Amino acid sequence: MNKAELVAEVAKKADISKEAAAEAVDATFDNIAAALKSGDTVRIVGFGNFQVAQRKASTGRNPRTGEEIQIPASRVPKFKAGKALKEAVNV
Repeated sequence: MNKAELVAEVAKKADISKEAAAEAVDATFDNIAAALKSGDTVRIVGFGNFQVAQRKASTGRNPRTGEEIQIPASRVPKFKAGKALKEAVNV
């Protein structure tokens, strides 16, 4: 499912226009991103948790040249599925 399909499903299930559904979906994603950017964890009961993890600096290898390169430390978003979502997927 892509974003356009998600918007269409939200519009259908909530009985609202696609424009309103697109605004709601965009606002949801924007708020999750803003919370993660500030270091907060987003917990959606029954769905899962979005959080930020610190990835350590490491040494990698350029696949074309074989040259070693330094990969800097970074913050990465992570998602951990909640119990209800896990159960829904494994039915």
